[in-house]
Amino acid sequence: MKLKLNKFDIWTHIKNFFLVVFGTGVLAFGTAVFLVPYELVTGGVSGISIVLDAFSNDVFGFTFGEDFYITALTWIFFFLGWIFLGKDFALKTIVSTIFYPIMYGWCALLVDPELNILNGYFIIHNSPYHDVAVVIAATLGGVCVGIGCAIAYKGGGSTGGVDVLALLLSKAFKRVKTSHIIFGIDAIIVICGIFVIGDMVVSLLGIVSAFLCAMMIDKVFLGNDGAYMAHIVSDEYEIISKGIIKQLDRTATVVDATGAYSGESKRMLIVSFSMREYADLMHIINHADPKAFVTISRAFENHGEGWTKDKT
Repeated sequence: MKLKLNKFDIWTHIKNFFLVVFGTGVLAFGTAVFLVPYELVTGGVSGISIVLDAFSNDVFGFTFGEDFYITALTWIFFFLGWIFLGKDFALKTIVSTIFYPIMYGWCALLVDPELNILNGYFIIHNSPYHDVAVVIAATLGGVCVGIGCAIAYKGGGSTGGVDVLALLLSKAFKRVKTSHIIFGIDAIIVICGIFVIGDMVVSLLGIVSAFLCAMMIDKVFLGNDGAYMAHIVSDEYEIISKGIIKQLDRTATVVDATGAYSGESKRMLIVSFSMREYADLMHIINHADPKAFVTISRAFENHGEGWTKDKT
């Protein structure tokens, strides 16, 4: 039994690793091929990089390029998270921190006119149908970024970036939801882009792209930093509840239940958790009881300790 659990643990970590890497790759592709070539500011690290690159070019007359800013900001945010948010957060972001700049650099080669990879198939910003192409870029860019982030979250990882700033600010403003802080940061980045880029149409398309990104995260993962509820029926409910308390720093409610078909008495756990805790929760459940029956649903509102009130 111990050997099986070890094999299961190894498989779970491998699967989550590839989910995070694949999600990071989709995110990098959408950013490099669709967003950056059109200077579509949608928030996040790519939005900051576009704004900084345009600002340095207009004011100082030189630029390091968006890829430089993306790499530098990705690592800066990683070390800020490591210092102020702890080792656990750093471990969740390390995979994306390493692979995102590399994958972005690879994907950026696809739109390099000098290399002309695949006869310039991905260079849509030079298309004669420019007005249509920019709309397509905003749409596909938002979709790719949203799907990439959601896949990385499913693997138990985090793309880091402005999430680090949001989590740091949420410690200072504990009554404000993290999702609202992220929205506020992205809004500031987009507003800066309006003034720096100087193209209202492109700026508005950036907002549309950001909306599509959030919508895709909602469709793929059922929400951005939202609340969820799991109903878990298992004979190993005590082990699962202890794992939830110790590893997730949350609690659960134990409910007496009776099987309608078998008539057997069972114990059911009810636990509320956030999107970023999904992979850890499923690992706890599967590790304790692979045959456990689990139902997960969206909780539109959660109030009380650990959500709208500080933990005691």
